Amino acid sequence: MPAGTLYVVATPLGNLGDLTPRAAEILRGAPVVAAEDTRRTRGLLTHLGASPRLLSFHQHSDDRRLELILDILAEGRDVALVSDAGTPVVSDPGADLVAAVRARGGTVVPIPGASAVATTLSVSGFVGDRYLFLGFVPRRGADRARLLGRAATEEWPVVFFEAPSRLVALLTDLAAVAGGSRRGFVARELTKLHEELRAGPLDELVRYFSEREPRGEITVVLEGAAGPAAPPDRSAEAAELAALLLADGMSRRDVVERLIGALGLPRNEAYRRVMEMRE
Repeated sequence: MPAGTLYVVATPLGNLGDLTPRAAEILRGAPVVAAEDTRRTRGLLTHLGASPRLLSFHQHSDDRRLELILDILAEGRDVALVSDAGTPVVSDPGADLVAAVRARGGTVVPIPGASAVATTLSVSGFVGDRYLFLGFVPRRGADRARLLGRAATEEWPVVFFEAPSRLVALLTDLAAVAGGSRRGFVARELTKLHEELRAGPLDELVRYFSEREPRGEITVVLEGAAGPAAPPDRSAEAAELAALLLADGMSRRDVVERLIGALGLPRNEAYRRVMEMRE
């Protein structure tokens, strides 16, 4: 059982003044820091006057690196987990390590701080009491289409991360599925010298960033749809399935249960549809 503590430490998005005193204390005191990018984290540690053992731990790290960190914890030494910026595990590596420590009965302590998601929502002008976070969506294919299609019909704001070279493509695809007049918000280089916050219709954002090559780290918010998406009409599908099941000799009661389970119909609707079927 690990005896050391794994600290999941949020670090600044850019401005080092945003590091919390508690996070600074943990990073100064931890004997080992597991970092997504050791070069970037070394600069932060130098700023703090800290000199722990620095290990790389990123999305391409193999099981041996994870086991090494678990062994360090088992020896009774604490480990601070950090990502490049913001809160680890949120669209960053670390979930496997946290899960492994918990599975072995170890202690995981969150050290809260900066989050690009919360920071962007706070200045977007969109209601942020509920939102959907999709992180980096696939670059192409069915999964991208499915996620962007869901984003277009979501009642609440939807938050994305995106690389600067793919920002225009994301905005263009969002305009195609949600409509060019749907409002969006782009936050670039949060808390840094060249921070840029831009809101407007998606078509306008596409034009703007097509003319000005974006750089740095980017968070995008899509305004929520006007209301909840209408449930799909499954009348024909329900009728066809009910007819097939009844023809196979299934009881009406069992057909009702099958329609509920297979199609997600409310019980009263499933019952009505079955009762309307001919013998």
